[in-house]
Amino acid sequence: MADLSPLRRRMIEDMTVRNLSPATQRSYISAVSKLSRYFGRSPDRLELEDVRAFQVHLVSTGISWPALNQIVCALRFFYGVTLGAALIPERIPYARQPLKLPVVLSADEVVQFLEAVSSLKSRAALTTAYAAGLRASEVAGLRIEDVDSARGVIQVRHGKGAKDRNVMLSPQLLGILRTYWRLARPRLYLFPGRDEDHPIDQTVLHAACRSAVKAAGLTKRVTLHTLRHSFATHLLENGTDIRIIQVLLGHNNLSSTARYTQVATHTIRATQSPLDRLSGGDATGMTTRPGCGLWPAPTSARTGPPSRLPISYAGMATPIAVCMPVISVGSSGA
Repeated sequence: MADLSPLRRRMIEDMTVRNLSPATQRSYISAVSKLSRYFGRSPDRLELEDVRAFQVHLVSTGISWPALNQIVCALRFFYGVTLGAALIPERIPYARQPLKLPVVLSADEVVQFLEAVSSLKSRAALTTAYAAGLRASEVAGLRIEDVDSARGVIQVRHGKGAKDRNVMLSPQLLGILRTYWRLARPRLYLFPGRDEDHPIDQTVLHAACRSAVKAAGLTKRVTLHTLRHSFATHLLENGTDIRIIQVLLGHNNLSSTARYTQVATHTIRATQSPLDRLSGGDATGMTTRPGCGLWPAPTSARTGPPSRLPISYAGMATPIAVCMPVISVGSSGA
């Protein structure tokens, strides 16, 4: 940090002693740098009115609300912590974000999506993301030793908020990972990058996701995080307690997990309308009972997770259906 300005060095030190993640530190530094470049002055010489003008500028560019609020977090930290201006942070407002429902794939769409991933490594990684409900950074950071086949769990290290947690290791996922291990032979990271000593870059996974969406012909706006949304929704539709889902996702607040009740179609469809409690007729004398009169009986749509994922790994040196021997790495295996 010898070539850094004293101000930037101090901000980095402030973030380091508070154990902010490297990604958060990069984001905060980038935000303060944007503010400085916009006015062409050092950020410690800018006042609250300048920050307000910068926010107005950002909104005019069409920046997303989450991105805007991330910049707000950075500026509040810079002025409140690094500059010690205690009264300024609370006067830098957050933007109110519209509460949008997450995009969720049906079970068939999940299979369709995963089968469209062309790369062996990316397909195994994205399958793991869905099977365990992991974030992109959590998938990329998995080490071979984190897959504990003896206990049937995957240990997620340094998740969001620097929290560790355990998630389930699906028997089918274990078989897929064993086949992947035989073909790829990773040494340290389960999904290494070009350098075996470093994990796969998250941008590679996002690019694979975009390519798979296009190849599969899906019309929904699907990102890697959509697999996490689908994981939680399918669990909820299958009757898993929402508090267990909260633990699996690593949410601090139950309210973060509760939003999946709004997209769990099995739960919504199973809720009885007060119309169904009527005696069977309405003011016109026309029956409203399902299967009679106005409408035919509704057919059940398959929206829960499949009993198995018929994902073909044909053409990738060996079929995925091969029964693989147990792989041990230390006290746990992949």
